[in-house]
Amino acid sequence: MAKNNKSRPIKPSKLSVYLYIPNIIGYTRVLMNCYAFAICFSNKWLFCALYFISFVCDGIDGWAARKFNQVSTFGAVLDMVTDRISTASLLVILSQVYRPGMVFLSLLALDIGSHWLQMYSTFLLGKASHKDVKDSTNWLFKAYYGNRMFMAYCCVACEVLYISLFLLAQNETEKKLMDVLKASITEGSLVSVLVVLSLFGWAIKQLVNIIQMKTASDVCVLHDINKKERP
Repeated sequence: MAKNNKSRPIKPSKLSVYLYIPNIIGYTRVLMNCYAFAICFSNKWLFCALYFISFVCDGIDGWAARKFNQVSTFGAVLDMVTDRISTASLLVILSQVYRPGMVFLSLLALDIGSHWLQMYSTFLLGKASHKDVKDSTNWLFKAYYGNRMFMAYCCVACEVLYISLFLLAQNETEKKLMDVLKASITEGSLVSVLVVLSLFGWAIKQLVNIIQMKTASDVCVLHDINKKERP
């Protein structure tokens, strides 16, 4: 009998997965964000630069994962957790320098809640990625996750808006959000222009989060109903 000369693929070790290039980028993002938030009030511009670089690395680690064939579940979870915690931390800071602060805390709850439900519903449906929404009936939801450029625009717009609002808060004292927005629009500075340009993408992302929360909740409820119908 002829021997099978086909070599089996080498199974990666646990350590090698932790040391995947995209995962190392993820660890760098975590450290960068920790330092950025530690100096956020003492050096606003450096904070914004580090925060935005970390955000850009979110796209780089995804590219690296595909380029070097190092896609991993751990990397995907690390990526999402880093995104959610960094955005949540910035929203908490904004809730302390603007009034009503509940606006930013509500956005925080929507962001984390919708993504958590989407991830959980993905596992219930047996899908490999939470971005797999091809079976959705909502055109905006499908367009958001189906078009990388559109999703990137909305995400960038959202983060740019939050960073711009942080820069517009001149000090740590509480300010009324609407007063700052009105003043920034009439002022016409670069930061003010960024606020105006990012509002549309930010609004689309919040709408997608609401749709995401509703559709993911429906999946969880239908799973419970189907489970009870089984003999």
